[in-house]
Amino acid sequence: MSGYVRTAVLLAAMTAIFVGVGFVIGGQQGMVIAFLVACGMNVFAWWNSDRVVLGMHNAQPIGPADAPRLFAMTQALATRAGLPMPALYVIHEDQPNAFATGRSPDRAAVAVNTGLLDLMPEREVAGVIAHELAHIRNRDTLIMTITATIAGAIGMLAQFGFLFGGRTQDGRQNPFGPIGAILLVVLAPIAAAVVQMAISRSREYEADRVGAEIAGDAEGLANALMRLEAYKEGRVNEAAEANPASAHVFIINPLSGLRMDGLFSTHPSTANRVAALQALAGRMGPPPGAMTPPPRRMPQAGGPRPGVQPGPWSNPGSHGGGRRNPWG
Repeated sequence: MSGYVRTAVLLAAMTAIFVGVGFVIGGQQGMVIAFLVACGMNVFAWWNSDRVVLGMHNAQPIGPADAPRLFAMTQALATRAGLPMPALYVIHEDQPNAFATGRSPDRAAVAVNTGLLDLMPEREVAGVIAHELAHIRNRDTLIMTITATIAGAIGMLAQFGFLFGGRTQDGRQNPFGPIGAILLVVLAPIAAAVVQMAISRSREYEADRVGAEIAGDAEGLANALMRLEAYKEGRVNEAAEANPASAHVFIINPLSGLRMDGLFSTHPSTANRVAALQALAGRMGPPPGAMTPPPRRMPQAGGPRPGVQPGPWSNPGSHGGGRRNPWG
């Protein structure tokens, strides 16, 4: 099942949960009120998504003069993807990571951590940027806003059920009675969250696939995911830990202790993503002019793998107490 079909099926499932719970708990009027309130909240969040998430992580805008090679790479990949050049931002965090945000391709932004530029070779940085451009082209910010709207409406309906205790808002007796209403109050938001996280994971798989096609190098993105997963160990992303609700926007989950491909995980397991990309690489064939040979095993956590130089934008002294800016 393709990523788009899987997302459509999951959205249909979430809509079915909303409609069913709405009629049982809130009645038609309560369902409409919950949906409109949730819709208003999430449209506001979507409209301001770029400013909000970039502000959460203290992202700073950069231009061609600040990072000419990164800027040129992003411009070339955006052209290949058929997208306008996104705004580029840098986040001063040692943990290598990146995310894309923005309500439309014309308002899109890509933010990269300094750790990504310090530690990773150019081929893998290209894979990461292509993955983020895939999120922009797929309009995943809009998809996840729609998902959050429905999930939020289901949560509000559950609150209606708690307040009206076994009766709908229009006074009808809940067919499941008080006990059934309590169960729906507890289980409906959980079911919505499970579907919401499944949609998030499906969008990551799809962005991996489309990103590999944009870069023309599935193996490079697979290598990047392995390196990102290994190098995040021992490097705490302070801003992400303080704002865990933003974790789903990153290419790799930036939070500690959340690596399982479980029901409530925003990201698939890295091993599963790498396996899918390696299978895609076999179908695509070797990339032309690959910059580095693919690693044969997972890089060691905590530092660069032996024999691999730091990122092409890093300062010679950046790993031993030198300047923070990898392009400064």
